[in-house]
Amino acid sequence: QVQLVESGGDSVQTGGSLRLSCVASGYQVSSMRMAWFRQAPGKEREVVAFFYYRLPMSAYADSVKGRFTISQDNAKNTLTLQMNSLKPEDTALYYCAADVPPFSTKWDRESDYDYWGQGTQVTVSS
Repeated sequence: QVQLVESGGDSVQTGGSLRLSCVASGYQVSSMRMAWFRQAPGKEREVVAFFYYRLPMSAYADSVKGRFTISQDNAKNTLTLQMNSLKPEDTALYYCAADVPPFSTKWDRESDYDYWGQGTQVTVSS
């Protein structure tokens, strides 16, 4: 099975930057549809960014477009989320997710993904 382990979450001031990493095992990230989700207390989980190496294709939620960048290091089998210009509303538990073949017909829902990491906490203060 696929295992995903996130790291890089921290506390940062408004306007700061963080880089989150997700190390995958059991499957190549280059052959999976990968995504970052986040969930704040009392709110539902929402997609942040999506990446599929083989097209390639990337996509972002409107709330993070222009500030966050998703990428992969295939040699390290790692998915990365570079977060810049952070805002308090970015505070959440961030999850890495993977969709293995046969792929889902969509990419922006929690139910589209087969495997999940345990999450890494990002806290942005003013």
